[in-house]
Parts: sequence; structure tokens; C-alpha cells
Amino acid sequence: MRTLLNRTAAVALASLMLASSALAADTKAKQSTKAVAADTKAKQSTKAVVADAKVKQSTKSHRLLIQVDQNDPAVMNLALNNATNVIEYYRSKGEDVAVDVVTYGPGLHMLRADTSPVQDRIKQLKTIAFPSTIQFSACNVTKEGMEKKEGHPIDLASDAVLVPSGVIHLMEMQEDGWSYIRP
Repeated sequence: MRTLLNRTAAVALASLMLASSALAADTKAKQSTKAVAADTKAKQSTKAVVADAKVKQSTKSHRLLIQVDQNDPAVMNLALNNATNVIEYYRSKGEDVAVDVVTYGPGLHMLRADTSPVQDRIKQLKTIAFPSTIQFSACNVTKEGMEKKEGHPIDLASDAVLVPSGVIHLMEMQEDGWSYIRP
């Protein structure tokens, strides 16, 4: 009887140990599965954040102001070279850019129909800029001052856009996030 009792106790103890071991393994497996799931979810979340950042980066708008305030063909050509280089750079990356060449003071001669030494380059740049955009802004304050001084109306190149004030236009565009250079 004692032998039977010992065997029963041994079997019960062995069963208890197996059950305990199986329960521990099951708990560990569940924790491991939860950890893997959490890790996978974290990786997916990180990938989503990175992808979102790439989308935002690729959709970031590029906008550049170029100031011309000198009646100097070298400065005017440098401004046009800068504009061309920026447009071509972003085109090579598959991105668009908006460029605004702002003229005022003596630089208005760049956009005058009667005195511009770079009219042909302006027309050429307007043509090749697509799908990017380029605008040539002419200061009305300067235009009116020149008209008063010269005693006759001044015609601007057909590609020119008259803005109330070149300086204020530059200021407001920079306040709206446009980058600025002065060649």
C-alpha cells in the first residue's frame, strides 16, 4: 500500500511539474508573441512616420526670390543664370520650383521693353521653365518715377508683371516663406 501511495504521489508530482512547465512555456510564448507583435507594430509605425516625412519632403514647395536692383547686364545675366540653375536642379529631382525675379530701382531696365539687354533670355527662360514657374516682377513705384523723370509712358516687356512696390513685394514674399538671393 505504501508503494502504491508513493507511486501515486510520484505520478501526481510529475503531472504537476509537467503542467507547471507547460503553463510557463505557454505564458512565455504569449509574452513573446505580444513582444513580437508590439515590435512589428512599432516598426510599422516608424516606417509610416519615415514614409510620411518623405512624402512631406517631396511635396515641399521650393520658392525663390531673386532681386535685381542694378542696371548692369552682368547682374541681370547672373540673376537669369541663377534662375535657370535652380529650375534645372529641381527638374532633375522631379520637383517643381517657383522663381520670382523682382526688379526695382535701376534694375527695372531689365524688364523695360526699350532698354532691356536680356529680353531674349527672359523669353527663353519663360519657355523652358515649365512645369516650374518663373515670374518677372516690375516695381510700379520705380516705373512711375522713371515715367515722371523721362516725361513719357514706359512700356514693360510682355513677360513682366507689375507689382505695387518691388521692395514690399520682396518683404511680403519672404514673410510667406520664400527664399531670397541677391546676385
